[in-house]
Amino acid sequence: MQDFMMLFRSEENPTERPSPEALQAEIKLWEAWIGGIAAQGKFLSSEALDYTGKTLMADGTVTDGPYTELKEIIGGYILLKATDWDDAVALAKGCPVLSAPGGKVEIRPIMDLG
Repeated sequence: MQDFMMLFRSEENPTERPSPEALQAEIKLWEAWIGGIAAQGKFLSSEALDYTGKTLMADGTVTDGPYTELKEIIGGYILLKATDWDDAVALAKGCPVLSAPGGKVEIRPIMDLG
């Protein structure tokens, strides 16, 4: 088994917040998808990311918002175990972000530095 990170990207507008009902329905989709991964013993951790942030440049400049130059946002991530790339891609196929405008899952192996 190898550890992977999946980053959830979409073109959602952070200024347009969903209704409480729509948000609860979306949360249930995410819980079901992550629960399926956990049921296979492959879940490590996951978090949603806020739409706000700061970016620190190499020259020490700090800018507001990580998305000032991008048309997409990173809404969250999951850390999980998969047997190989094919397994990781198969697990990603059920991700709710894929139904969002511009939704995609970036899959990256965790580098073993040991």
